[in-house]
Amino acid sequence: MSELTSVLFAGAIALAVVLHLAWLARTSRGRASAARAADEAGIRTVIADAVDISDGMAGVAAWAGSWNGRRAQIRTIVDTLATRKLPTRWLSVTITEAVAVPGTFDMMMRPGSPTTFSNFDHLEHTLPKAATLPDEAVVRTDRPGVAFPQEVIAAHAGIFAEGRAKELLITSKGVRIVWLLAQADRARYGVFRQAAFGDAALDPALIERLLDAASSLRDALNRRERQAA
Repeated sequence: MSELTSVLFAGAIALAVVLHLAWLARTSRGRASAARAADEAGIRTVIADAVDISDGMAGVAAWAGSWNGRRAQIRTIVDTLATRKLPTRWLSVTITEAVAVPGTFDMMMRPGSPTTFSNFDHLEHTLPKAATLPDEAVVRTDRPGVAFPQEVIAAHAGIFAEGRAKELLITSKGVRIVWLLAQADRARYGVFRQAAFGDAALDPALIERLLDAASSLRDALNRRERQAA
């Protein structure tokens, strides 16, 4: 094989690789666009007036609207922190209505490495935990010495008995529940470093269930405050 032929052959191989990578990128974007459209359709099954409020942050999609007369926000977050073995996809459901609590109450299940969806790691004060809260939970706050009605919270935190419930965040502005949707496909991530989650589409029934749990807890906290007044 002449030197010219070798150069042409190497160039052809390089061009084929570039074209293949471009095709993979287009295919990946197409799949991502279709998955996002499917997520939005699922959300609008539950929140008919949902509006996309995503701010362009990589891996985060967000919608806001009203559910049963209450403001609500739905987010999906792809967590690709290097400290994790596999990228993880989370569902965050929030009732964004006022709550009668004296500060931030953040309950994280099995806290370990930092997350991209929570400020739990930045809260410096760990609260003594009521025995009725899950064994694997750790509770932190921004206001040490403030008492939270943990018995009321525990009575409405039954969903955290399931392994996929990750965080319960209560502030004066709302109640949030974070749920594990899926972990990335190990083989694909190991070879291509692509966070593919297969068929981890949003289930409208799950969204409704989490909204109901967050809303019921908010109602119970506000009812307790009114009764104590």
